[in-house]
Order: sequence, then structure tokens, then C-alpha cells
Amino acid sequence: MDLLWDGLIEAIRLILRADPELQQLVSRSLMVSLTATALAAAAGIPAGIALAVGRFPGRALLQVVVSTGMGLPPVLVGLVVTLFLWRTGPFGALGLLYTPAAMVLAQFLVATPIAAGFTRAALGLLEPDLLAALRVDGAGRLALGWELVRAALPQVLLAVAAAFGRAISEVGASLMVGGNIAGQTRILTTAIVLETGRGNFALAIALGIVLLALAFVVNVALGWSARVPAAAGT
Repeated sequence: MDLLWDGLIEAIRLILRADPELQQLVSRSLMVSLTATALAAAAGIPAGIALAVGRFPGRALLQVVVSTGMGLPPVLVGLVVTLFLWRTGPFGALGLLYTPAAMVLAQFLVATPIAAGFTRAALGLLEPDLLAALRVDGAGRLALGWELVRAALPQVLLAVAAAFGRAISEVGASLMVGGNIAGQTRILTTAIVLETGRGNFALAIALGIVLLALAFVVNVALGWSARVPAAAGT
């Protein structure tokens, strides 16, 4: 209990004195994870729509890939991305390893299956008559997908929130491809690992509290975004 209390006090101190290092960690964490989440949503939501209503060759394989990806170990993602970005790897010439861009890529890979799987589940809860009605009205693929997302918007935003939670809480892959370099690729999760290894438990707990607060704020914002269209439609 003393460690938890010390961590809470340290978190309040860091926030109140606007600690520059903490601000860097927060801004870099948000930049990396929000970018990865936006990319994951852009790829995962259409994939979820396709799985929910599409009939196409390779659909079963895509379902297996998404289901497997939802439980994919992040360290495995980190290993694969590292091999591809290593100086002797296929994309080593790009010089992306140990940069925020590599961390965005790793978080994108772990978050996209979450967005796709949750979107598919959300659309599966809709009334079958809605899909039939849209098809009878002659809605094209894009229009059909858009209307389905609108109908299940709160649940789809939940899918985005889950993808963000997966991204911002990820540590293994980010540590491997980012290197936890101070001032460059260190984010909240990797900083927590570092401070725990050093025995600075109060600071590690403080950073964990800040990380939890960030996740809470983003999820509240997404929840509010889901209620605004619903309220406007009533």
C-alpha cells in the first residue's frame, strides 16, 4: 500500500509541476498510439465490414487471420518488424528501426485485428432486415458499408477504443522496434519497464497512473462522439 500511495503522490507531483520529461512521454505516446489507431481503424473497419456482410474468395482465410491476430503475441510482432527493418532486412535501407515510425507500424499490426474483429461482431448484432433493405434499395458496397457503420456507430467506436487500448498499452513490440531511446522513442509503457527495472517503483506507478488516465480520457472522448450523433438523430 505504501508503494501505491507513493506512486500516487509522485504522479500528482509530476503533473502539477508540468515535468518536461513527462510531457514528452505523454505527447510521444499519444502521437504513436493515435496514429497507429487511426491506421488500424482505416484498415480494420473495412475488413470487419467485409467479414460481416461480404461473400468473396479468401473470406475464410481473412477470418482466420483476424481471429489469430486478435491474440497475436506483441513480441512476435516486434520480432517480425525488427527482421524486416533490420539493416540487412528487406526494408533496412529505409532506416526506420528504432524510430517512432517503427513503433507506429508495430502498434498498427497488433491493433488492426482488434478493430476488424470488434467491427465484425458489432455489425453482426444488427437486424438482418436492415442489410436486406439496403440491398433492395440498390446500395453499392461503399454506401452499404457506410450505412451499416452508421447504424452500429457506438459499437464501431467501441472497436476503435479497443484498438487504441491495445496500441497504447503495448510494450513488447514497441520496446523491440523502438529501442526505448530517451528523447526519441521512449514512451510511457517502455518508461514504466525501465523504471521498474531500476527499482524506481514510485515513479513507475506514477507513470502507470498517467497512462491509465490517458486511456480513460480517450475512451471518454470516443464514447461522447458516439452519443452525439445518436442524440442528434432523436
